[in-house]
Amino acid sequence: MKKRALITGITGQDGSYLAEYLLASNYEVAGIVRRHSVAENQDYRITHINDKINSFYGDLLDPFSLTRIFNEVKPDEIYNLGAMSHVRISYDMPALQYKQMQLEF
Repeated sequence: MKKRALITGITGQDGSYLAEYLLASNYEVAGIVRRHSVAENQDYRITHINDKINSFYGDLLDPFSLTRIFNEVKPDEIYNLGAMSHVRISYDMPALQYKQMQLEF
């Protein structure tokens, strides 16, 4: 039986590389994609593996979406790579970073 991995931040550089590695290691891979107001290019790093993974729209600040995803995926392993990647916004909105840290599992 394959292990199941869930990656938050799967559309980022590290998340996409980790997804490729886990797929090559015979894992079932699922990922959380944070929806953007502009849909273009939000998942360009994983388009080449979209047919091999399950992706879910969700937000680390939304416990309902996380619960729904966890219940559907039932992961054996969780890799939390989802974070604010824009330096200025992380300084302008430090509470956002703090809230994300509180919700990590």
